[in-house]
Amino acid sequence: MRFLRWLIASISMGFFSLSVAWAADVVGAPRPWEMGMQRSFSPIKDRIIDLHDLVLAIITLITLLVGVLLVIVMLRFNARKNPTPSQTTHHTLLEVVWTIAPVLVLVIIAIPSFRLVYYEDRTADPFMTVQVTGHQWYWEYTYPNQGNIDIESRYVTDEDLKPGQLRLLAVDNQMVIPAGKRIRILTTSSDVIHSFFVPSLGVQRYAIPGRTIELWLEADKEGTFYGECNQICGENHSRMPISIKAVSMPEFEAWVKQQQKAASAQPLEPLQKVASK
Repeated sequence: MRFLRWLIASISMGFFSLSVAWAADVVGAPRPWEMGMQRSFSPIKDRIIDLHDLVLAIITLITLLVGVLLVIVMLRFNARKNPTPSQTTHHTLLEVVWTIAPVLVLVIIAIPSFRLVYYEDRTADPFMTVQVTGHQWYWEYTYPNQGNIDIESRYVTDEDLKPGQLRLLAVDNQMVIPAGKRIRILTTSSDVIHSFFVPSLGVQRYAIPGRTIELWLEADKEGTFYGECNQICGENHSRMPISIKAVSMPEFEAWVKQQQKAASAQPLEPLQKVASK
């Protein structure tokens, strides 16, 4: 009974948070009962959806073709119409067709797939770089082009959740980027394998200890885009949300100055404490 009450309360809070978030134009968030992919807000996600639609069309046509052939076989070659079974075992033309046709289908799928992989892999003329480090269980964002600004991003607990914040997706410190700019992301990890995944921006890369992996993202418009670590990384794997806030260029510059000012105002650690580390 206690679990049922907790489940009902959690679902209710989730629907309420999502409805408030949509009212505030939070764009890159999952929706209840969503069947397809999240709405695209980046050029990468646009190409992913195009490839998905192409493959879906091909699969649909193949399924219909196989279904029609099965119906034809059942109606034309059943035991009642063919009391004496055929002894045919080979048909050269048919075997050539069912060998070449799948190869052509795979080529049609492979060409745009390889183009998409290459497009995601190459960061052409990035505006800036953000170093993303996965920890058990939070994210760390470092801005080397903005004076090595460093922020830690942790999820907001249910007790601290404010109206308009999404449960298990809201964080205390967001990654802030300028909208309409290409951002290079370098992922790594300090402990175990994590995964940097933001569906509405079409990005997903592993964060692996001892390795630096490159990807890029670009938000088409201002807004907040949510993601999660989608690599099982330990006890609090489900408590590693990603929140990226895309703002205008003046807002981003103001945010950078604010973060630099806050970092310079932090007191330095005593020399004795530093030496003891």
